[in-house]
Amino acid sequence: MKIAFRPLFFCIILSFFTIAVFAQHRETLRYTPAQIEALFLEQNLQLIAEKMHISIADAETAQAKLWDNPELSVGSVNFWGNREQREGLDMHSFPRNTQFSVELSQLVQTARKRSKLVNLTKVSKEMAIEEFEEVLRGLKAELRQLIGELDYLQSYSGVLSDQQKSLERMIVAYKKQAAQGNVAKTELVRLQSELLKLESEINDTRGAFNEQQKNLKALLNVSPYMKIEIEPAIDDMPNPYPGWLDSLFEIAFASRPDLRQGELQTRFYEKSLVYEKSQRIPDITLSASYDRYGGIWKDFVGIGISFDLPVLHRNQGNIKVARIGLEQSRHLVQQQKNKALHEITEAFDNYTQAYHFHQKITDNKLLSELDKMYELYTKNLLNRNISMLEYIDFMESHRSNKQTILSARKNKYISFSELQYSTNSDLK
Repeated sequence: MKIAFRPLFFCIILSFFTIAVFAQHRETLRYTPAQIEALFLEQNLQLIAEKMHISIADAETAQAKLWDNPELSVGSVNFWGNREQREGLDMHSFPRNTQFSVELSQLVQTARKRSKLVNLTKVSKEMAIEEFEEVLRGLKAELRQLIGELDYLQSYSGVLSDQQKSLERMIVAYKKQAAQGNVAKTELVRLQSELLKLESEINDTRGAFNEQQKNLKALLNVSPYMKIEIEPAIDDMPNPYPGWLDSLFEIAFASRPDLRQGELQTRFYEKSLVYEKSQRIPDITLSASYDRYGGIWKDFVGIGISFDLPVLHRNQGNIKVARIGLEQSRHLVQQQKNKALHEITEAFDNYTQAYHFHQKITDNKLLSELDKMYELYTKNLLNRNISMLEYIDFMESHRSNKQTILSARKNKYISFSELQYSTNSDLK
């Protein structure tokens, strides 16, 4: 008995430990939107990887500052010599009497090509920074969209759960009444049918919630065992007054990374054109050489200079490419500015509409008392003061109105997020 008890006791302890660890891993955490954004900025893997492009650009700038390595060549080494030399020379002095030549050369770039290339890579670094900002802007918009969707699904799921509990209590009461013959079984069946319909909608809502959870946790790079719930923040979104649009244009032109990136692209082609023009001037190579027994002198030391003759190739093609790219980028910058103006206008109009619609719903006192009315209808049905049809009709109306209220809040939040995206600013 003692031997059999120990494995059983061990298995029970292990089971409790496993359940405890699993429960700990499945913990539910409630975050405000601001806390979620802070976690996103710290842990998102795509942002971490994208930021490395800036370090790559720094390395390219450092590389452009380096001089070309000098070149050392050894040649004309004669190990054999002629017969007379072999017979007349002492083999111990062979290294001192061997014929060879040594040349040391250094490429020198002219027309300040190195500094112009460094200026070009510095613009590339600024473009990498703006590219990172553009990725960040897009991911933040996606994150805020997910927060709005999750908040809506979480709140609407709560509405459905409350109705489910109310219906389950009603069904329990009706089963007792039906058993006593006080109510018709058709009414009980009608309640059960309505409960099945409600549970089906609950399953669909929870499925949508789980999908958005998956997307959010992937953005935040957190454990899949974690469940995140949205803690509603204070509704402090600004009132969209008509004169606000002009200031939004100014904010966007100063802060949108895609617009700044277009301007940097123009600067890049300007620097590229200057660099390509400098390539027309040939570089020179300075050299110094030493030759033993290679001519009429035993030890010969000489210096030299070499360069290309710019007769056939003067870098005409690359200069033309840079010039066309510069003109092209100027047109694209203007197109991007026009597109940004329309995006901001659309986002402003959508936010204005969503803001005022939500405000209208919030000011409607009747809609704010829907929960109290629902409780009152439930009591009246139990007391047989209203019919089953009236109760179910109001329950569906209650659910529809709550959905409208939550959708209005979600649309207001998402449309404000889109306005922030279009201006790349945390508007207040």
